[in-house]
Amino acid sequence: QNVVAGPIIRASGLSKTYRISEKQPGLAGTIQHLLRRRHRDVLAVDGISFTIEPGEIVGFLGPNGAGKTTTLKMLTGLIHPSGGELEVAGHQPYRRQARFLRQITLVMGNRQQLLWDLPALDSLRVNAAVYGIAEAEAQRRIGQLAEMLELGQELRRPMRKLSLGQRMKAELLAALLHEPAVLFLDEPTLGLDVNAQARVRDFLADYNRRTGATVLLTSHYMGDITALCPRVLLIHQGQLFHDGSLADLTQRLAPCRQVRLELADLHPPEAFAGFGQLEAHQGHLVRLLVPRAQLAERVAALLERFAVVDLEVSDPPVEELIGGLFRQRDSNAEASQ
Repeated sequence: QNVVAGPIIRASGLSKTYRISEKQPGLAGTIQHLLRRRHRDVLAVDGISFTIEPGEIVGFLGPNGAGKTTTLKMLTGLIHPSGGELEVAGHQPYRRQARFLRQITLVMGNRQQLLWDLPALDSLRVNAAVYGIAEAEAQRRIGQLAEMLELGQELRRPMRKLSLGQRMKAELLAALLHEPAVLFLDEPTLGLDVNAQARVRDFLADYNRRTGATVLLTSHYMGDITALCPRVLLIHQGQLFHDGSLADLTQRLAPCRQVRLELADLHPPEAFAGFGQLEAHQGHLVRLLVPRAQLAERVAALLERFAVVDLEVSDPPVEELIGGLFRQRDSNAEASQ
Protein backbone atom coordinates (compact mmCIF):
# COMPACT_ATOMS: atom_id res chain seq x y z
CA GLN A 1 0.00 0.00 0.00
CA ASN A 2 1.87 3.03 -1.28
CA VAL A 3 0.47 5.79 0.90
CA VAL A 4 3.16 8.34 0.08
CA ALA A 5 5.54 9.05 -2.76
CA GLY A 6 9.15 8.13 -2.05
CA PRO A 7 10.33 6.45 1.16
CA ILE A 8 7.57 5.47 3.56
CA ILE A 9 9.96 5.79 6.53
CA ARG A 10 12.54 8.58 6.83
CA ALA A 11 14.83 9.09 9.81
CA SER A 12 17.50 11.78 9.78
CA GLY A 13 19.82 12.32 12.74
CA LEU A 14 17.26 10.60 14.99
CA SER A 15 18.28 10.56 18.65
CA LYS A 16 16.82 9.89 22.08
CA THR A 17 18.29 10.88 25.43
CA TYR A 18 16.83 9.74 28.74
CA ARG A 19 17.45 11.61 31.98
CA ILE A 20 17.72 9.18 34.87
CA SER A 21 18.28 9.70 38.58
CA GLU A 22 21.16 7.97 40.36
CA LYS A 23 20.85 6.62 43.89
CA GLN A 24 23.78 5.59 46.07
CA PRO A 25 23.36 2.45 48.22
CA GLY A 26 22.55 2.54 51.92
CA LEU A 27 20.49 4.83 54.17
CA ALA A 28 22.62 7.88 53.43
CA GLY A 29 22.13 7.31 49.71
CA THR A 30 18.36 7.01 50.19
CA ILE A 31 18.16 10.26 52.18
CA GLN A 32 20.29 12.09 49.62
CA HIS A 33 18.11 10.66 46.84
CA LEU A 34 15.02 12.10 48.53
CA LEU A 35 16.50 15.52 49.32
CA ARG A 36 18.84 16.22 46.43
CA ARG A 37 18.64 13.88 43.48
CA ARG A 38 21.49 13.49 41.07
CA HIS A 39 20.70 12.96 37.42
CA ARG A 40 22.63 11.91 34.37
CA ASP A 41 21.76 11.71 30.70
CA VAL A 42 21.79 8.38 28.86
CA LEU A 43 22.01 8.52 25.07
CA ALA A 44 19.92 5.54 23.91
CA VAL A 45 19.83 6.41 20.18
CA ASP A 46 22.62 8.51 18.72
CA GLY A 47 21.80 10.36 15.49
CA ILE A 48 20.77 7.48 13.22
CA SER A 49 19.62 8.05 9.63
CA PHE A 50 17.92 5.69 7.18
CA THR A 51 15.05 5.45 4.70
CA ILE A 52 12.76 2.51 3.88
CA GLU A 53 10.81 2.24 0.65
CA PRO A 54 7.19 1.01 0.45
CA GLY A 55 6.98 -2.78 0.35
CA GLU A 56 10.44 -3.46 1.77
CA ILE A 57 11.06 -6.02 4.53
CA VAL A 58 14.02 -4.79 6.58
CA GLY A 59 15.71 -6.49 9.52
CA PHE A 60 16.78 -4.33 12.47
CA LEU A 61 19.52 -6.03 14.49
CA GLY A 62 21.55 -5.23 17.56
CA PRO A 63 22.48 -6.67 20.96
CA ASN A 64 20.35 -6.05 24.04
CA GLY A 65 20.43 -2.37 24.98
CA ALA A 66 21.58 -1.26 21.52
CA GLY A 67 18.59 1.04 20.98
CA LYS A 68 16.31 -1.12 18.80
CA THR A 69 13.17 -0.93 20.93
CA THR A 70 13.69 2.78 21.63
CA THR A 71 13.88 3.38 17.89
CA LEU A 72 10.71 1.37 17.28
CA LYS A 73 8.90 3.36 19.96
CA MET A 74 9.91 6.62 18.25
CA LEU A 75 8.83 5.27 14.85
CA THR A 76 5.41 4.37 16.24
CA GLY A 77 5.00 7.60 18.21
CA LEU A 78 5.10 6.03 21.68
CA ILE A 79 7.98 8.33 22.68
CA HIS A 80 9.11 11.72 21.43
CA PRO A 81 12.58 11.97 19.81
CA SER A 82 15.14 14.19 21.53
CA GLY A 83 16.56 15.29 18.20
CA GLY A 84 16.53 14.75 14.46
CA GLU A 85 13.72 14.41 11.96
CA LEU A 86 11.31 11.52 11.52
CA GLU A 87 8.47 10.80 9.11
CA VAL A 88 6.42 7.62 8.76
CA ALA A 89 3.73 7.25 6.08
CA GLY A 90 3.72 11.02 5.61
CA HIS A 91 3.21 11.80 9.32
CA GLN A 92 5.27 12.79 12.34
CA PRO A 93 4.67 9.78 14.60
CA TYR A 94 4.82 11.55 17.97
CA ARG A 95 1.65 13.48 17.08
CA ARG A 96 -0.27 10.16 17.15
CA GLN A 97 -2.86 11.41 14.67
CA ALA A 98 -5.73 9.04 13.86
CA ARG A 99 -4.77 8.97 10.16
CA PHE A 100 -1.24 7.90 11.12
CA LEU A 101 -2.38 5.21 13.58
CA ARG A 102 -4.61 3.67 10.91
CA GLN A 103 -1.55 3.11 8.72
CA ILE A 104 0.76 1.39 11.20
CA THR A 105 0.79 -1.52 13.60
CA LEU A 106 3.21 -2.64 16.31
CA VAL A 107 3.53 -6.28 17.36
CA MET A 108 5.71 -7.11 20.35
CA GLY A 109 6.34 -10.78 21.03
CA ASN A 110 6.37 -10.22 24.79
CA ARG A 111 3.14 -8.18 24.91
CA GLN A 112 -0.46 -9.07 24.08
CA GLN A 113 -3.50 -6.97 23.21
CA LEU A 114 -6.18 -9.70 23.12
CA LEU A 115 -8.06 -10.31 26.37
CA TRP A 116 -6.92 -13.43 28.21
CA ASP A 117 -10.33 -14.81 29.23
CA LEU A 118 -12.26 -14.00 26.05
CA PRO A 119 -12.25 -15.80 22.70
CA ALA A 120 -10.04 -13.97 20.22
CA LEU A 121 -13.06 -13.44 17.97
CA ASP A 122 -14.74 -11.23 20.59
CA SER A 123 -11.65 -9.04 20.91
CA LEU A 124 -11.34 -8.85 17.12
CA ARG A 125 -14.91 -7.55 16.87
CA VAL A 126 -14.09 -4.85 19.43
CA ASN A 127 -10.97 -3.90 17.43
CA ALA A 128 -13.04 -3.68 14.25
CA ALA A 129 -15.48 -1.33 16.00
CA VAL A 130 -12.62 0.85 17.27
CA TYR A 131 -11.31 1.23 13.70
CA GLY A 132 -14.81 1.83 12.32
CA ILE A 133 -14.77 -1.28 10.13
CA ALA A 134 -18.25 -2.39 9.05
CA GLU A 135 -19.33 -5.79 10.36
CA ALA A 136 -19.45 -7.48 6.97
CA GLU A 137 -16.02 -6.10 6.02
CA ALA A 138 -14.60 -7.13 9.41
CA GLN A 139 -15.88 -10.68 8.90
CA ARG A 140 -14.30 -10.79 5.44
CA ARG A 141 -10.94 -9.59 6.74
CA ILE A 142 -10.98 -11.94 9.75
CA GLY A 143 -11.84 -14.87 7.47
CA GLN A 144 -9.07 -14.02 4.99
CA LEU A 145 -6.40 -13.53 7.65
CA ALA A 146 -7.53 -16.60 9.60
CA GLU A 147 -7.15 -18.70 6.45
CA MET A 148 -3.66 -17.33 5.81
CA LEU A 149 -2.70 -17.98 9.44
CA GLU A 150 -4.31 -21.43 9.53
CA LEU A 151 -6.65 -20.42 12.36
CA GLY A 152 -10.14 -21.90 12.61
CA GLN A 153 -12.00 -22.87 15.77
CA GLU A 154 -9.07 -21.51 17.80
CA LEU A 155 -10.59 -18.04 17.42
CA ARG A 156 -13.67 -19.21 19.34
CA ARG A 157 -11.70 -20.46 22.34
CA PRO A 158 -10.53 -18.28 25.25
CA MET A 159 -7.01 -17.00 24.63
CA ARG A 160 -5.72 -18.71 27.79
CA LYS A 161 -6.58 -22.11 26.25
CA LEU A 162 -4.51 -21.56 23.11
CA SER A 163 -0.93 -22.64 22.61
CA LEU A 164 1.76 -19.95 22.43
CA GLY A 165 1.95 -20.31 18.65
CA GLN A 166 -1.83 -19.99 18.27
CA ARG A 167 -1.87 -16.92 20.52
CA MET A 168 0.89 -15.29 18.48
CA LYS A 169 -1.04 -15.90 15.26
CA ALA A 170 -4.20 -14.44 16.82
CA GLU A 171 -2.19 -11.38 17.91
CA LEU A 172 -0.93 -10.95 14.33
CA LEU A 173 -4.49 -11.18 13.04
CA ALA A 174 -5.60 -8.48 15.47
CA ALA A 175 -2.67 -6.24 14.50
CA LEU A 176 -3.47 -6.53 10.78
CA LEU A 177 -7.25 -6.23 10.91
CA HIS A 178 -7.17 -2.54 9.93
CA GLU A 179 -4.87 -3.31 6.96
CA PRO A 180 -1.89 -1.15 7.98
CA ALA A 181 0.64 -0.02 5.42
CA VAL A 182 3.60 -0.33 7.83
CA LEU A 183 4.28 -3.23 10.20
CA PHE A 184 6.69 -2.80 13.11
CA LEU A 185 7.45 -6.27 14.48
CA ASP A 186 9.49 -6.63 17.67
CA GLU A 187 10.43 -10.29 18.26
CA PRO A 188 7.25 -11.70 16.67
CA THR A 189 8.43 -15.33 17.05
CA LEU A 190 9.71 -14.98 20.62
CA GLY A 191 9.31 -18.27 22.51
CA LEU A 192 7.78 -20.18 19.60
CA ASP A 193 8.94 -23.64 18.60
CA VAL A 194 10.70 -24.20 15.28
CA ASN A 195 7.52 -25.20 13.40
CA ALA A 196 5.51 -22.24 14.73
CA GLN A 197 8.36 -19.86 13.83
CA ALA A 198 8.38 -21.19 10.27
CA ARG A 199 4.60 -20.75 9.93
CA VAL A 200 4.75 -17.15 11.17
CA ARG A 201 7.60 -16.38 8.73
CA ASP A 202 5.68 -17.91 5.83
CA PHE A 203 2.63 -15.85 6.74
CA LEU A 204 4.58 -12.58 6.92
CA ALA A 205 6.26 -13.22 3.55
CA ASP A 206 2.88 -14.07 1.99
CA TYR A 207 1.20 -11.03 3.56
CA ASN A 208 3.94 -8.76 2.22
CA ARG A 209 3.56 -10.20 -1.30
CA ARG A 210 -0.24 -9.87 -1.25
CA THR A 211 -0.56 -6.39 0.23
CA GLY A 212 2.75 -4.62 -0.44
CA ALA A 213 2.97 -3.72 3.26
CA THR A 214 6.30 -2.43 4.56
CA VAL A 215 7.88 -4.42 7.40
CA LEU A 216 10.56 -3.44 9.92
CA LEU A 217 11.48 -6.53 11.91
CA THR A 218 13.64 -7.03 14.99
CA SER A 219 14.48 -10.55 16.12
CA HIS A 220 17.12 -12.49 18.02
CA TYR A 221 16.31 -15.51 15.83
CA MET A 222 18.50 -15.16 12.76
CA GLY A 223 16.19 -17.61 10.97
CA ASP A 224 13.58 -14.82 10.92
CA ILE A 225 16.06 -12.39 9.36
CA THR A 226 17.56 -14.74 6.78
CA ALA A 227 14.12 -15.99 5.70
CA LEU A 228 12.47 -12.58 5.38
CA CYS A 229 14.93 -9.67 5.16
CA PRO A 230 17.10 -9.01 2.08
CA ARG A 231 18.28 -5.81 3.80
CA VAL A 232 19.45 -5.27 7.37
CA LEU A 233 20.16 -2.31 9.64
CA LEU A 234 22.73 -2.95 12.39
CA ILE A 235 22.73 -0.79 15.52
CA HIS A 236 25.25 -0.83 18.35
CA GLN A 237 25.32 1.44 21.40
CA GLY A 238 22.72 3.66 19.78
CA GLN A 239 24.62 4.13 16.51
CA LEU A 240 23.71 2.71 13.11
CA PHE A 241 26.83 1.20 11.56
CA HIS A 242 25.51 -0.92 8.68
CA ASP A 243 22.64 -0.44 6.24
CA GLY A 244 22.61 -2.78 3.29
CA SER A 245 22.23 -6.24 1.82
CA LEU A 246 22.37 -9.19 4.23
CA ALA A 247 24.01 -11.30 1.50
CA ASP A 248 26.75 -8.69 0.94
CA LEU A 249 27.34 -8.41 4.68
CA THR A 250 27.62 -12.19 5.03
CA GLN A 251 30.07 -12.38 2.14
CA ARG A 252 32.18 -9.59 3.61
CA LEU A 253 32.26 -11.18 7.05
CA ALA A 254 32.92 -14.66 5.67
CA PRO A 255 35.27 -14.58 2.66
CA CYS A 256 35.45 -18.39 2.91
CA ARG A 257 32.85 -21.15 2.67
CA GLN A 258 32.72 -24.35 4.70
CA VAL A 259 33.22 -27.62 2.83
CA ARG A 260 32.20 -30.74 4.80
CA LEU A 261 33.36 -34.11 3.49
CA GLU A 262 32.57 -37.68 4.39
CA LEU A 263 35.30 -39.90 2.93
CA ALA A 264 35.30 -43.60 2.13
CA ASP A 265 38.87 -43.99 3.43
CA LEU A 266 40.89 -42.59 6.31
CA HIS A 267 43.51 -39.94 5.54
CA PRO A 268 45.95 -38.06 7.79
CA PRO A 269 45.45 -34.28 8.28
CA GLU A 270 48.44 -33.46 6.10
CA ALA A 271 46.67 -35.02 3.11
CA PHE A 272 44.43 -31.94 2.95
CA ALA A 273 47.23 -29.39 2.71
CA GLY A 274 46.60 -27.00 -0.17
CA PHE A 275 42.85 -27.65 -0.31
CA GLY A 276 41.90 -25.09 2.34
CA GLN A 277 42.14 -24.39 6.05
CA LEU A 278 41.47 -27.60 7.98
CA GLU A 279 38.85 -26.84 10.62
CA ALA A 280 37.96 -30.35 11.78
CA HIS A 281 39.27 -33.88 11.15
CA GLN A 282 37.50 -36.77 12.84
CA GLY A 283 37.88 -40.15 11.21
CA HIS A 284 36.06 -40.12 7.90
CA LEU A 285 34.64 -36.62 8.50
CA VAL A 286 36.57 -33.53 7.41
CA ARG A 287 35.67 -29.83 7.43
CA LEU A 288 37.62 -27.24 5.43
CA LEU A 289 37.41 -23.48 4.98
CA VAL A 290 37.88 -22.60 1.31
CA PRO A 291 38.12 -19.07 -0.18
CA ARG A 292 35.00 -18.28 -2.19
CA ALA A 293 36.97 -17.34 -5.30
CA GLN A 294 38.65 -20.77 -5.37
CA LEU A 295 35.66 -22.86 -4.30
CA ALA A 296 34.84 -24.58 -7.61
CA GLU A 297 38.49 -25.38 -8.32
CA ARG A 298 39.16 -26.78 -4.82
CA VAL A 299 35.97 -28.87 -4.71
CA ALA A 300 36.80 -30.39 -8.12
CA ALA A 301 40.30 -31.23 -6.87
CA LEU A 302 38.93 -32.82 -3.70
CA LEU A 303 36.54 -35.01 -5.69
CA GLU A 304 39.38 -36.08 -7.98
CA ARG A 305 41.82 -36.79 -5.14
CA PHE A 306 39.56 -38.56 -2.58
CA ALA A 307 36.77 -41.12 -2.61
CA VAL A 308 33.98 -38.87 -1.38
CA VAL A 309 30.82 -40.41 0.10
CA ASP A 310 29.10 -37.08 0.83
CA LEU A 311 29.96 -33.41 0.32
CA GLU A 312 28.25 -30.26 1.60
CA VAL A 313 29.15 -26.62 0.92
CA SER A 314 27.69 -23.93 3.20
CA ASP A 315 28.26 -20.48 4.63
CA PRO A 316 29.28 -20.19 8.28
CA PRO A 317 26.15 -19.60 10.44
CA VAL A 318 24.93 -16.00 10.03
CA GLU A 319 24.29 -15.61 13.77
CA GLU A 320 27.95 -16.43 14.48
CA LEU A 321 29.15 -13.89 11.92
CA ILE A 322 26.96 -11.04 13.15
CA GLY A 323 27.50 -11.96 16.80
CA GLY A 324 31.24 -11.79 16.18
CA LEU A 325 30.81 -8.38 14.56
CA PHE A 326 29.00 -7.01 17.63
CA ARG A 327 31.63 -8.53 19.96
CA GLN A 328 34.36 -6.86 17.89
CA ARG A 329 32.66 -3.47 18.25
CA ASP A 330 32.33 -4.04 22.01
CA SER A 331 36.07 -4.74 22.19
CA ASN A 332 36.90 -1.67 20.09
CA ALA A 333 34.70 0.50 22.33
CA GLU A 334 36.41 -0.83 25.48
CA ALA A 335 39.86 -0.29 23.95
CA SER A 336 39.06 3.32 23.09
CA GLN A 337 37.93 4.17 26.64
